[in-house]
Amino acid sequence: MKKIHIIGGGTISHVRNHLSLIAPAWGTTARQINRLIENWINEYEYKWDYNNPIEYDWNLHLTKVADYESKLVTNEDVEHLVDQLIADPDTKVIFFNAAMCDYDGSINNQESGKYADRLKTTDGYQTMLLRPSAKIIKKIRRERKDIFLVAFKTTTNATEDEQYIAGLNLLKENSCNLVLANDTVTRTNMIICPEEARYCVTTNRDLAINTLVDMTMKRQDLHFTRSTVIEGPSVDWNDPEVPESLREVVNYCIEKGAYKPFRGATAGHFAVKVDDQTFLTSKRSTDFNKLNEIGLVKVVSSGPDEVIAYGAKPSVGGQSQRIIFAEHEDVDCIVHFHCPPKNNIAMPIKRMSQYPYECGSHECGQNTSNGLSEIWKGIKAVYLDEHGPNVVFNRTADPKRIIRFIETFFDLSEKTGGPVWIQ
Repeated sequence: MKKIHIIGGGTISHVRNHLSLIAPAWGTTARQINRLIENWINEYEYKWDYNNPIEYDWNLHLTKVADYESKLVTNEDVEHLVDQLIADPDTKVIFFNAAMCDYDGSINNQESGKYADRLKTTDGYQTMLLRPSAKIIKKIRRERKDIFLVAFKTTTNATEDEQYIAGLNLLKENSCNLVLANDTVTRTNMIICPEEARYCVTTNRDLAINTLVDMTMKRQDLHFTRSTVIEGPSVDWNDPEVPESLREVVNYCIEKGAYKPFRGATAGHFAVKVDDQTFLTSKRSTDFNKLNEIGLVKVVSSGPDEVIAYGAKPSVGGQSQRIIFAEHEDVDCIVHFHCPPKNNIAMPIKRMSQYPYECGSHECGQNTSNGLSEIWKGIKAVYLDEHGPNVVFNRTADPKRIIRFIETFFDLSEKTGGPVWIQ
């Protein structure tokens, strides 16, 4: 049984008797998601495996602001619910659509609460001290990496790039799988994913919610390889074990700005195969522009679904690397960056949809491998839409040809998804 939970509505923070702070949200989006989940399951459930359909159970949890019969009132009530969902091993997906009170208030240093002394209007003006409340959403993926977490970010009269960065910050900070960002003034919606792409940029709210549910249901059942990190040294970027061809190509990409940091880390990955079980790859959550300082991580396959990494976690693209190396034995180097094709160029490279796949999943790796083909002699490539290219070659290849190939087809000055900074 796979359980899907939708949490919606606003919360209340009691200050005094008859005085509270409130996050005004009436559960409209949560109710809509609940209906769409039911429709999606009824339509698609038997298409995956007719003889062994996936059993789903979905539950809508509304706060008292959205449903007067609910017992979810405060942030603490929602936190208690979240703790219960985390403790349930069947919990698979959480749509965290609740509007949480961002602040708790107090007046005259008196302890706040539903039954605290009631204020008298005859006492005149009062000053309230606002303290930021604890963030509950952060604990979900911190404690359960197997839960697919969908979050929501609201902006007010932001540009699309500002809206994107606000949503991406929420996603990265809380390890979310998807974020729907919406602006209450411009009415713009967009779906942001870990690959730093943005999908469905639209003022059509229904279209955005429908797309969010569809992406969630297609991505929530993906498979990932576990990385067990043990003690071990990094592999120096200038170590002889790193082929000169890979080093020269990656250094060129760095020089041209292909790896743009956000929150101290860059998207993309690169690797070299050492043998059938071993490869050297880029480190997860690091800035590749500091490659001479951070080096690479050595990874050894210990089974089809688990790897041993020495000293650091490997890039999430490690699964794609394993599949490509296994299915394309003529190549042993991979370079991946999040850059768009050059404008107005006929690109012979096959484009593969990234929409249903989260980067790092087995399914993303297989999709990447399936799309690879030789474009120039000795150079294979595939372009993942809204994501970026994988350029694959043998260590014996002339790096200048690889660089010329990249220069011909890709704009390293731009990033798919959009800029991760505000000009």
